[in-house]
Amino acid sequence: MELLSDAFVYLCAAVIAVPIANRLGLGSVLGYLIAGVVIGPVLGIVGSETTEVQHFAEFGVVMMLFLVGLELQPAVLWKMRKQLIGLGGLQVVGTTAVLAGIALAFGLAWQAALALGMILALSSTAIVLQTLNEKGWLKTQGGQSSFSVLLTQDIAVIPMLAILPLLAVGHATGGGAAHSDGHGHGGHEGGGAHGGEALAALPGWAQALVIIAVIIAIIVAGRHLLRPVFRFIAEAHLREIFTATALLLVIGIALLMDFVGLSPALGTFLAGVVLSDSDYRHELESDIEPFKGLLLGLFFLTVGAGIDFNLLFGAPVTIFGLALGLMAVKFALLFALGTLFRLDGPDRWLFALGLAQAGEFAFVLFGFASSSGALEQSLLQTMTLVVAISMLLTPALFILYEKVIAPRAASRSDREPDVVDSKGRVVIVGMGRFGQIVGRLLLTSGYDVVILDHDPQTVENLSKVGIRTFYGDATRPDLLHTAGVGEADLFIAAIDDRDKQTLVVEHVAKTYPKVKILARARDRHHVYELENVGAHVAEREVFEGALALGKQALVELGSHPFRAQTKAKEFRNHDFAMLDDLRENYNDGGVDKSYIDAMRAHAETLFDIMRVDRGEERHERTERGWNPPPKSDATLGLTPEGEENRG
Repeated sequence: MELLSDAFVYLCAAVIAVPIANRLGLGSVLGYLIAGVVIGPVLGIVGSETTEVQHFAEFGVVMMLFLVGLELQPAVLWKMRKQLIGLGGLQVVGTTAVLAGIALAFGLAWQAALALGMILALSSTAIVLQTLNEKGWLKTQGGQSSFSVLLTQDIAVIPMLAILPLLAVGHATGGGAAHSDGHGHGGHEGGGAHGGEALAALPGWAQALVIIAVIIAIIVAGRHLLRPVFRFIAEAHLREIFTATALLLVIGIALLMDFVGLSPALGTFLAGVVLSDSDYRHELESDIEPFKGLLLGLFFLTVGAGIDFNLLFGAPVTIFGLALGLMAVKFALLFALGTLFRLDGPDRWLFALGLAQAGEFAFVLFGFASSSGALEQSLLQTMTLVVAISMLLTPALFILYEKVIAPRAASRSDREPDVVDSKGRVVIVGMGRFGQIVGRLLLTSGYDVVILDHDPQTVENLSKVGIRTFYGDATRPDLLHTAGVGEADLFIAAIDDRDKQTLVVEHVAKTYPKVKILARARDRHHVYELENVGAHVAEREVFEGALALGKQALVELGSHPFRAQTKAKEFRNHDFAMLDDLRENYNDGGVDKSYIDAMRAHAETLFDIMRVDRGEERHERTERGWNPPPKSDATLGLTPEGEENRG
């Protein structure tokens, strides 16, 4: 029952704290950490069991790397080789050297300084990847660079485990072997063959051969064995068995990698990459994701619950000073590396701030360093608290990036606006998915068009396909002036950002009243906003495409193509009539009762219009193709000639 009571406390804390943290914009990671602090040091509900729970919860990192591997196909990983070797390698080596040098300056022996430098060079895979995934930043340049460094750090743990015993200076605590951990590192009391001990009796070349054979076995099995196994399991149509198979795969690979002394996280990541182009990738993701999320949440809870407040309150200035100093040094080094590898402004800040903390592997390596005598126990207690505080502060750095740095960095690009040296009858601002279609239509029709966009990558990509695009922020009045808006016949605003779109339209309408303005609108309410600030025409960005898809859906469900076209046109006509009617009920403050009542009335009318022949389909699709049904078909309520005349 004690296990159940502890589980209840942890789950209760997570269920209460995490939604509140998300609602406040703090993120789930900070919510878990705060919840851990509350149930641990503050209320004292948990505490003694947190270390053991943490070792179990660290398996969430193993699952997370498996899921990340599923998202990275081998071709993508090969493209990252320069980042892995160059950026990741320089970060690990450079940070280790600098931190070891600082430790030497504080009077530590060179062995202890090197051990501490290696351990603190690592960052938190769990926190960083969880946050990057949660915020949708993993696919950005900064996110990919962060992932490359984290993967390199995970690989670097292997030589660190080999080096730490060589740095022993006689400070072993006598407490026995290192604690086991979720990654399979360290020994176990009782002398079991774990963490590579099973291969210890073999010569070095034989150990290398076994390790290579294991890696090859994972790749070959993933390619040729696991796929038919998953196919066989899937044919049973038992979801729980497929979930059990997915867990069996992850745990089995983790045990195998642990047996040969490698990181289980690396093994499961490799298996994920091998299975990334499998037909069962998405089902594997959906089955593993809940376990990964719960275990990582539990890990963050235990980090918060394990903070020693007595030690912290005994020397708060020292502890926080060391934590902030560590993060400042790592930030400076990472920012310099980001500049060296030409990361753009916002991505460079994301890269440097995101990896500035110490990582969960530090807890693993501290235990290993303690048992091997590489670091003193008193130093370990202090540095464990420093690592925990740096992890606790990391979500705040992500909030700083998201709320303060990213908006400013995005608006203050290092690249100067292009000089607009051409004029045209049309000026288009914004070449996203909407603007590109409009621009291509006008260009291929022979019109002179001046195009502006604020994304350097978009400008470069369009130039490669022969569409000349000028780089610059369309919200700048001087840039619009040099683009020739005053002499143009037509100004087309197609900016992705809703607020910027409205501001640009308002500025052009007031400054250049003779120019006709066509604007992209996000929805019906945005149409009204744009019209109120001066747009002559505002077109909803997804309406026509959605209508075309809906028409095709009717055809696929058995409607005659002509009847589907008729229904789509009736829907379109009614929607535009509703757009006009609701305009007088809309106000800038939102919608009121009159607006809602008008919406309901139009919805009932539309239902009556579309119900005319619903359920009375007499003509399935035939070889007549697009020929209309017979004129005598009363269910249409419309003759072909009538349809033509209504256009």
